[in-house]
Amino acid sequence: MNGGRVNATLPKAFAGPNAFAGPAAFAGIALDRPRLVGVVNVTPDSFSDGGRFLDPAVAIEQGRRLVEQGAAMLDIGGESTRPGAAAVPADEQLLRVLPVIEGLVDCGAPLSIDTRSAQVMRAAVAAGAALVNDISALAHDPEALDTVAALGCPVILMHMRGDPATMREKPHYDDVVGEVTAELAARIAACEAAGIARDRICIDPGLGFAKASAHNEAVLRGLGEFHALACPIMVGASRKGLVRAVKRRAAPGERLAASIVAALIAAEAGVQLLRVHDVAETAQALAVWLAVRG
Repeated sequence: MNGGRVNATLPKAFAGPNAFAGPAAFAGIALDRPRLVGVVNVTPDSFSDGGRFLDPAVAIEQGRRLVEQGAAMLDIGGESTRPGAAAVPADEQLLRVLPVIEGLVDCGAPLSIDTRSAQVMRAAVAAGAALVNDISALAHDPEALDTVAALGCPVILMHMRGDPATMREKPHYDDVVGEVTAELAARIAACEAAGIARDRICIDPGLGFAKASAHNEAVLRGLGEFHALACPIMVGASRKGLVRAVKRRAAPGERLAASIVAALIAAEAGVQLLRVHDVAETAQALAVWLAVRG
């Protein structure tokens, strides 16, 4: 550690086939270039699209559309985790997500279940989900670590302090990149101790979760340092009011330009998975970025 940070050298970011010196694949997805994870929120109250896809048929149609537009994975969730959100019981989450998972299991992209509940994890994987995405890094539900170990599926561990209801209460960091790295390293160690192999783990620094604007800006600047954890990285900046420049000036649906810029910053840092709502537009921007980088 150096000043609280793990020493890391920024890799060449997707300069050509196999140029990125990191994991070659995750959840069956080749990581030779940035890949898009399409968001399907089956909720009435998500911050950016709450209610639009609560009808399973509409959510299934949206998921198929995102795959056609270039999503390599779909992330399906039945619990909003926006700031201030209350927890949703597992039974209610399952009523929302299971019909959507069953309707998308043949869509051509692996399905991720976005949940903190071990009960939801088990039922979703049984229905066809290929991996788990947990904003609490498997720390919220006491059964989550053993559940993912037993399921044998990949997992995305996101950094957060507190929970959605409390995470905006004056978050404090002396060195946000170093502290987030260390806290994710501790969750990786907990996973490995539970029997979850490192090659099944992806990490997410948790932009917007228990982080003020200055913290989000620092994490975006320091994304390359998270490669020291030797896991694929997912970043979800889409439609979030992450930085002071946009926080009070645009509604979530009006943040496309900011979302694309954040995605390209992440791609430049070698981030492999970009979690986005606007797949077609982000895919177009990445195509230009890849073509220019050669």
